[in-house]
Amino acid sequence: MKKLFLCAAVAVFAFTSVNAQSFGAKAGIDLASSKVKSDGFSVTASETGFYVGVFGQFEVSDAFTFQPEIMYVIISDGGEIHIPLMANFSVSEDFSVLAGPALGILTESTEGLSSFNYGIEAGAAYNISEEFLVEARYSLGLANLVEDAPSGVSANLSGFYIGVGYRF
Repeated sequence: MKKLFLCAAVAVFAFTSVNAQSFGAKAGIDLASSKVKSDGFSVTASETGFYVGVFGQFEVSDAFTFQPEIMYVIISDGGEIHIPLMANFSVSEDFSVLAGPALGILTESTEGLSSFNYGIEAGAAYNISEEFLVEARYSLGLANLVEDAPSGVSANLSGFYIGVGYRF
């Protein structure tokens, strides 16, 4: 886990020397879902929350931008500090697709559950203007949040995000 955070930090600082860069803020709704499995039995629960955050865009080439983000996701049972490290591929001047790994730290976890989440994200963004954008993405949680889980027992947290952003 320390190596993953170190690699993420190195990647973020490596791109700060890139000439074309922008920063912004974003907010939107989160349609969170949790799935618990135990010996062939599965239960899924969904909740609607919201998120706020900041992002950076570091141009690597005309069609590729590295986009690290830090968001705070709020749902009724607690929250998560969500850190996506997205690759932003421009399909056209206004439309792009996003994909990459995501890390998460649950701010309120109960005994027996891990507070560290990780997964992958994919989505799309549309630039309304140079400053405003809209986006939609899905975050698939891959971490088993049950600590010391016996075989066949797992709990995962995923979410569908829909929001707007503003570049400074």
